[in-house]
Amino acid sequence: MSAISIRPLGPSPHIRAALSELLIETVANGGSVSFMHPLAREHADAFWDTALAAAARDERIVLGAFDGETLTGTVTLHLDCPPNQPHRAEIAKMMTRLSHRGRGIANALMHAAEAAAAERARTLLVLDTATDGGAAGLYEKLGFRLSGEIPDYALKPHGGLTGTLIYWKRVGA
Repeated sequence: MSAISIRPLGPSPHIRAALSELLIETVANGGSVSFMHPLAREHADAFWDTALAAAARDERIVLGAFDGETLTGTVTLHLDCPPNQPHRAEIAKMMTRLSHRGRGIANALMHAAEAAAAERARTLLVLDTATDGGAAGLYEKLGFRLSGEIPDYALKPHGGLTGTLIYWKRVGA
């Protein structure tokens, strides 16, 4: 594996296609990222069209991790918060290709998201992850603190309910 590079993603058909492939793979393998299996390509494309358009408006940052030219992971930093929350951002859609898991990509993406938040004077990050099969261990290793669990919060991609764990972390201050 070559060195992983991380960069912000913009709206382009090539990037959208790679993100859609990653989203479909994640959902097919049980990743709880707001979609149900099977995820149709047109629904994945529509999601990323909207997300990348929001990134172009500086409402969020969509980061991509690349192994050469291959998109191996992504994470989104939501910046578009209400007027009384200009200090906050939300982490969402953390995904790593199955073929590249266990190589530090999620860790690198999270560090890049934290740095991007700090550059924009965001001092509080929040995120949620599924109780069943989520990335709680990763987030806790990165210093996120558990606020609590909401039981039966969402459907798992293949059916059945799962709770969600809510995390927070102070950054950049």
